[in-house]
Amino acid sequence: MKNLRKYGMMMAGLIVIMLLINIPDVMAQGCSICSLDAAQQGSDAAKGLNGGILYIAAIPFALIGVIGYSWYKHNGPAAGEE
Repeated sequence: MKNLRKYGMMMAGLIVIMLLINIPDVMAQGCSICSLDAAQQGSDAAKGLNGGILYIAAIPFALIGVIGYSWYKHNGPAAGEE
Protein backbone atom coordinates (compact mmCIF):
# COMPACT_ATOMS: atom_id res chain seq x y z
CA MET A 1 0.00 0.00 0.00
CA LYS A 2 2.88 2.34 0.83
CA ASN A 3 4.49 1.68 -2.57
CA LEU A 4 1.19 2.38 -4.33
CA ARG A 5 0.90 5.76 -2.61
CA LYS A 6 4.52 6.57 -3.47
CA TYR A 7 3.88 5.57 -7.11
CA GLY A 8 0.75 7.74 -7.24
CA MET A 9 2.59 10.77 -5.85
CA MET A 10 5.42 10.22 -8.32
CA MET A 11 2.97 10.04 -11.24
CA ALA A 12 1.14 13.17 -10.04
CA GLY A 13 4.45 15.02 -9.80
CA LEU A 14 5.44 13.88 -13.27
CA ILE A 15 2.14 15.07 -14.72
CA VAL A 16 2.51 18.47 -13.04
CA ILE A 17 6.06 18.83 -14.37
CA MET A 18 4.94 17.92 -17.89
CA LEU A 19 2.11 20.46 -17.73
CA LEU A 20 4.42 23.20 -16.48
CA ILE A 21 6.90 22.47 -19.26
CA ASN A 22 4.19 22.75 -21.92
CA ILE A 23 2.49 25.90 -20.59
CA PRO A 24 4.90 28.42 -22.21
CA ASP A 25 4.37 26.86 -25.65
CA VAL A 26 0.60 27.12 -25.35
CA MET A 27 0.63 30.61 -23.86
CA ALA A 28 3.12 32.01 -26.40
CA GLN A 29 0.91 31.44 -29.43
CA GLY A 30 -0.85 34.80 -29.16
CA CYS A 31 2.11 36.82 -27.91
CA SER A 32 3.54 37.79 -31.30
CA ILE A 33 0.37 39.60 -32.34
CA CYS A 34 -0.08 41.27 -28.95
CA SER A 35 3.58 42.31 -28.79
CA LEU A 36 3.49 43.79 -32.28
CA ASP A 37 0.31 45.71 -31.53
CA ALA A 38 1.68 47.01 -28.21
CA ALA A 39 4.94 48.07 -29.86
CA GLN A 40 3.02 50.08 -32.45
CA GLN A 41 0.90 51.82 -29.81
CA GLY A 42 3.82 52.88 -27.64
CA SER A 43 5.40 52.31 -24.27
CA ASP A 44 2.29 52.78 -22.12
CA ALA A 45 0.35 50.12 -24.02
CA ALA A 46 3.24 47.66 -23.70
CA LYS A 47 3.48 48.25 -19.95
CA GLY A 48 -0.26 47.76 -19.57
CA LEU A 49 -0.16 44.58 -21.63
CA ASN A 50 2.71 43.16 -19.58
CA GLY A 51 0.94 44.02 -16.33
CA GLY A 52 -2.22 42.31 -17.54
CA ILE A 53 -0.32 39.19 -18.56
CA LEU A 54 1.37 39.00 -15.16
CA TYR A 55 -1.97 39.46 -13.38
CA ILE A 56 -3.65 36.76 -15.45
CA ALA A 57 -0.72 34.36 -14.95
CA ALA A 58 -0.44 34.95 -11.18
CA ILE A 59 -3.96 33.76 -10.34
CA PRO A 60 -3.61 30.16 -11.62
CA PHE A 61 -0.18 29.79 -10.04
CA ALA A 62 -1.51 31.06 -6.70
CA LEU A 63 -4.45 28.66 -6.87
CA ILE A 64 -2.16 25.74 -7.70
CA GLY A 65 0.09 26.73 -4.79
CA VAL A 66 -2.81 26.90 -2.32
CA ILE A 67 -4.20 23.56 -3.49
CA GLY A 68 -0.75 21.95 -3.34
CA TYR A 69 -0.07 23.31 0.13
CA SER A 70 -3.41 22.15 1.51
CA TRP A 71 -2.95 18.75 -0.13
CA TYR A 72 0.50 18.44 1.43
CA LYS A 73 -0.77 19.46 4.87
CA HIS A 74 -3.64 16.97 4.60
CA ASN A 75 -1.66 14.04 3.12
CA GLY A 76 1.89 14.93 4.18
CA PRO A 77 4.23 12.63 6.07
CA ALA A 78 3.22 11.62 9.58
CA ALA A 79 5.26 12.78 12.58
CA GLY A 80 7.25 9.52 12.90
CA GLU A 81 7.43 8.69 9.20
CA GLU A 82 10.36 9.66 6.98
